[in-house]
Amino acid sequence: MRGDRAKGDAVISHAMEDYLKAIYELSAGSDRVTTSKLAERMACTPASVTNMLQKLSSLRLVEYAPYRGVTLTATGTKIALEVVRHHRLIELYLAEVLGYSWDRVHDEAELLEHVISEEFEEKIDRALGYPTKDPHGAPIPTKDGTIETGAHITLWEAVEGQRVSIEQVDDRSSDVLRYLAGIGIVPEVRLVVLRRVPFNGPIHVSVDDREHWLSEELARQILVRVE
Repeated sequence: MRGDRAKGDAVISHAMEDYLKAIYELSAGSDRVTTSKLAERMACTPASVTNMLQKLSSLRLVEYAPYRGVTLTATGTKIALEVVRHHRLIELYLAEVLGYSWDRVHDEAELLEHVISEEFEEKIDRALGYPTKDPHGAPIPTKDGTIETGAHITLWEAVEGQRVSIEQVDDRSSDVLRYLAGIGIVPEVRLVVLRRVPFNGPIHVSVDDREHWLSEELARQILVRVE
C-alpha cells in the first residue's frame, strides 16, 4: 500500500491530499476557493484551514494569500487529480465488481484512495475496461492527469420546458443518493422540467412519465446536459 507521498524532502500527508482534492473540486478547476468554503467542506475551523493552506503554500502546492482565497499550482493540481482518479476508480470497482450500491461507495473510497499502489490502480483500470466515468457520472482523470470537461449546468439552472439528460450526481450524501435512485434520477436518464415555482420554490420534473418535486438544495447536486 502507498504511504504518505514524498515531495523532495517534504512529506505530503493524507490530510494534505484531502485538502488538495477539496480545493480542486470546489474550484471546478479554475476559480479561487475561499477559506470559509474550504472550512465548510472539510468540517473544521477557518483557523485550521489557514494553518493547512500555509503548509501547502510552503510546499508550492497552492497559491494562497489571506482574504484572497486559494488556487492549486500545477503540482498541486497533479496530486489532486491523482487522488480523484484513485477515488473514482475505487468507487466503480466497488460498484461493478463487489456489488456495492452507489450510495455506499463514496465512504469506502475515501478510506482507500490514499493507500492503493500505482500497480493496483492500473490493475483496477484494466479490469474495468479503462472506464471514463464513476458510478455517479463523474469523469475519471486519465493516468496522465487530464480530465474530461463538458458544458454542464445544474438541474436548478434549467428552465421550464427544457429536456435534459443527467450527467452527474454529487456523491457525498448517501441519503440523497438513495432517494434519487428510488425515483429514477441517475446518470444518463432523461427528464423534462415541467415547472419552476417562483421565489426559489421547488422545481417540478418528469422522469419516465413519473413526476417529482425537487428542492433547490437537491437540484443543485445534479448536473445535466441540455438536449
